[in-house]
Amino acid sequence: MSMEFLVATGMGLVTACGVYLLLRGRTFPVVLGLSLIGYAVNVFIFVMGRLWTDAHPILVGNKPVADPLPQALVLTAIVIGFATTGFIVELALRSHHETGTDHVDGCESGSRHGAGPGAHDGGPA
Repeated sequence: MSMEFLVATGMGLVTACGVYLLLRGRTFPVVLGLSLIGYAVNVFIFVMGRLWTDAHPILVGNKPVADPLPQALVLTAIVIGFATTGFIVELALRSHHETGTDHVDGCESGSRHGAGPGAHDGGPA
């Protein structure tokens, strides 16, 4: 097996797990799924930069030079992904506080829409 096949299979597996978690009905798996997809994209960008051996970070004569752009993009994506994950966790916590459930649509599975906490039940207001 080649290294390219192993990396591509690993990225595909992480992406598939991320999509599966995104399709779950609760907020914590959705946050994990978004994080996994972010990690898969970071590995993809990093792999596209190729791994150079004996390459200098700056131009020295006619020797090969490592491309710093994928590394800079991945470093920036990690920082932005961390901030975005923190924001999504805060939104999930606020949603849980407002609705009393951690389902992404705001109601428990098996119950009808709008029948969550604070919904009008037909009684006197």
